[in-house]
Amino acid sequence: MSDVKRGREFLHTPGPTNIPDRILNAMHQPAVDFTALPFVEMTRSCFEDIKHVFQTQGPVFMYAANGHGAWEAAMSNTLSPGDHILVPETGNFSMKWGMMAESLDLVIEHLPGDWRHGIDPDAVEQHLRDDDEGRIKAVLMVHVDTASGVISSVQAIRRAMDNAKHGALFMVDTIASLATVEFQMDDWGVDVALAASQKGLMCPPGIGFTACSDKAMHATQSARLPRNYWDWRERMTDAQYIRFCGTAPIHMLYGLREALDMLAEEGFAQVVARHHRLASAIRAAVDVWCSQGGMAYNALIPEQRSNSITAIRVPTGYNAEEVRTVARERYQVAMGGGLEQLKGDVFRIGHMGDLNEPMVLGALAGIEAALQYLDVPHGRGGVVAAIDYLTGT
Repeated sequence: MSDVKRGREFLHTPGPTNIPDRILNAMHQPAVDFTALPFVEMTRSCFEDIKHVFQTQGPVFMYAANGHGAWEAAMSNTLSPGDHILVPETGNFSMKWGMMAESLDLVIEHLPGDWRHGIDPDAVEQHLRDDDEGRIKAVLMVHVDTASGVISSVQAIRRAMDNAKHGALFMVDTIASLATVEFQMDDWGVDVALAASQKGLMCPPGIGFTACSDKAMHATQSARLPRNYWDWRERMTDAQYIRFCGTAPIHMLYGLREALDMLAEEGFAQVVARHHRLASAIRAAVDVWCSQGGMAYNALIPEQRSNSITAIRVPTGYNAEEVRTVARERYQVAMGGGLEQLKGDVFRIGHMGDLNEPMVLGALAGIEAALQYLDVPHGRGGVVAAIDYLTGT
């Protein structure tokens, strides 16, 4: 078999996601003076329009950073050394956010999870009820954990906090959910929502976001964690050099402007519906693959299988990394692998951002071919089931 590959690779990693030609073209510009009025006005429009994506009236801050930078910004602006935070475990990224918090001299109160279920609202409520001293200053929730493919209910956790009559800040990582599933920051009572540019927003990695409620902005006045680059107070200005704590990520902002236009053209309800439709087609195929009893969804509860990513467990004795390698090298379908305790046990199909039906069907065909090539026990006909779902037959 020739090493020469033709055509385009099907990118179905959990991120970065496919970058549309419109966004690439928008970024294909010479360097500009980022203090000039046209660029300043374009940037200002990005700051305003990203609010609609978060569904908030509050300020949104942008950083030349990835999602981990947004994690740190959320905590450093609102918390102080020694503060306790509640971290419900749903996968690798909930754990990594907690580990970052510990490195910042925060105290983690860990709510254990098995990486196969979403956050238990009753457990959150009970833990907060038991906090008679009000030591917990924030609840850190990952909406969609891309390591496990699990989605948790933001509204249910907000209700749990309200039922416990607890005043902790509610922080939600929407890195893999923003512009893929419904998210309403203000209506759902979220204090800090954070995201990154390389998933549902269809841009390259490089911009991190934090959206903030009035309560979060008030907390920043008494927060004592070290911060300079991340400081919201310094960035509350129209002065470009100060707003970005240095040079703005010029070309990333051109791409973001185009992405916001594309999302608005499609309509946010339609964006969410498209992700649900394509994810459902993928699940129709996975249902067939799992029908022989060897393969299985990592997320055990159907309602907790996200519309952003699907994590699939291979049968005992098989290596999910081999499936990934054959899919990528032989059939040009790139997927995500298992992280930490799931390494070698799962492969992950990303299905967010700039995707349509033929792209999904092509990826499923490549994955099914890889399973067959490796003699991984699976039900045959997954691609047909996906087509049947999409055509309503």
